[in-house]
Amino acid sequence: MGLSLYLRHALALVALSSLLAACSTPRGAGFQNEVLVASDETTADGKPIYDFAVYEVTRRVLPTVNAWPANGVQQYQWIMRQPQSRSLIIAPGDVLKITVWDAEENSLLTGPGERAAVLQDVRVGSNGRIFLPFVGEMKVSGMSPDTARAQIEARLSETVPSAQVQLSALPGRGNTANLVAGVQAPGVYPLVDQDMTILNLISEGGGPASELKNPQVKLIRGNDIFGISMDRLFSNPSFDTTLRGGDRVILEKDDRYFLSLGAAGSEAVHPFTKADVTALDALAIIGGVSEARADPQGILILREYEPSAVRPNGPPMERVIFTVDLTTADGLFSAGKFNIMPSDLVYVTESPISAASTILGVFSAALRISNQL
Repeated sequence: MGLSLYLRHALALVALSSLLAACSTPRGAGFQNEVLVASDETTADGKPIYDFAVYEVTRRVLPTVNAWPANGVQQYQWIMRQPQSRSLIIAPGDVLKITVWDAEENSLLTGPGERAAVLQDVRVGSNGRIFLPFVGEMKVSGMSPDTARAQIEARLSETVPSAQVQLSALPGRGNTANLVAGVQAPGVYPLVDQDMTILNLISEGGGPASELKNPQVKLIRGNDIFGISMDRLFSNPSFDTTLRGGDRVILEKDDRYFLSLGAAGSEAVHPFTKADVTALDALAIIGGVSEARADPQGILILREYEPSAVRPNGPPMERVIFTVDLTTADGLFSAGKFNIMPSDLVYVTESPISAASTILGVFSAALRISNQL
């Protein structure tokens, strides 16, 4: 009898040991207090040294952290829209077709039986001038086709009083924009008037290529580069800037990304889906947090700033951890206004409560085993 009781207790201890060993297996993520631990080094007076700064994302903190320099982002300026005349303005390189009608019997311009003389492919020179018979050189660049027609007619009337002029212009390189890449039909497109905008041009090219996610728009004008996302371009008509001759436009993919690890809905690399991704957006993108494991008070956003960003109006240290508490209204509202930056790590910590529940479950199971023996 004593031996049997002894064996039963021994088996219960073996089962309990096995279950406790299972409790010590590695977790999928650390607890918040484990991640926010100081380094092993201490100051001269024995105080712990932290090699990172910690900020809780709250309404009070947002104005400070949102004013810090953008991290890992190439900042481009953009040109606001300035409405122009809808008329084409003749520029060097344009090709003109000039038709001169003359009703005189002995016209200087037309042959017998002809009523009109047609001057094809009259190219505007680099000096903005063209050559016309009985007129000589005259400047037409900077004029609308209607103005140039009237000027030519006035000059011709000095020698051909009855002359009437028709004029049409084919835009040359000075009146075209180059849609370089990232659209269905890249190519050189004429600026049919002075009020053609960048969205007009992208539409002419068939719109953004289907494989581009959150396309970014670059406008190259001379030696200057301007940039904006299609998302922002659509959001405000004032961003639909007016093009100039010689502009080059490129659409390219958004190469920004952030990471998610720990007790998150997914552990992966996530591309930015729009111009600005907030902490709440990021949580939605990663599929939320694990209900069974995650600590909703321990959402951490780990970010490393460039050394040049550490200054009085910037982060106090290169490494900064932002904490988000999803159990308070302020935490939720503030997370919706806190922008994720490229290469940020969204780390969802483990809940101590779930770990404690696991241990209690183990002891309950051990007791059940012991009672059954």
